[in-house]
Amino acid sequence: MTTGFEPRIYVACLAAYNNGYLHGSWIDATDDLERIQDQVNAMLEASPISDAEEYAIHDYEGFGGADIGEYAGLARAHELALFVEEHQGLGALVLEHVSGDLEDARTMLERYSGTYTSGAAFAEEYVEQWYEIPEQLAYYIDYDAMARSLQLGGEIETVTEGFEEVHIFWGQ
Repeated sequence: MTTGFEPRIYVACLAAYNNGYLHGSWIDATDDLERIQDQVNAMLEASPISDAEEYAIHDYEGFGGADIGEYAGLARAHELALFVEEHQGLGALVLEHVSGDLEDARTMLERYSGTYTSGAAFAEEYVEQWYEIPEQLAYYIDYDAMARSLQLGGEIETVTEGFEEVHIFWGQ
């Protein structure tokens, strides 16, 4: 799983941008929201265009797969940054999976079961945890089909991060 997320946003002065200047600053999105606003205000005051007051988020990094829109707003970017900082790669992956819906991401993480090499590996572990399978029958169990059935039936939800890295979440 990916680690080391340091969410930050690039906030640009729109007055400068509209007049052909690139003026903005990178800001740590996990800072206190008032401090973030102070940094935006300082960037606007230093703008090459006098009396600049409008800004937009023109870039971001450290959010993993989470999407920060240009006009997401500082509060939204801050909230997403804190979530990603707390949950790191898994949080970013889940945010991407639920299209940035923070409440859905939090709910999904509450249902987290773990990381497995495949859905079949999860199904096998789950079955072996609750049932003792006679050795002569073990070869006949199709754990791939069982995992598909669990997923299609809504008992589990899977999010694949990479090769043999499948995150399993219990269904709603």
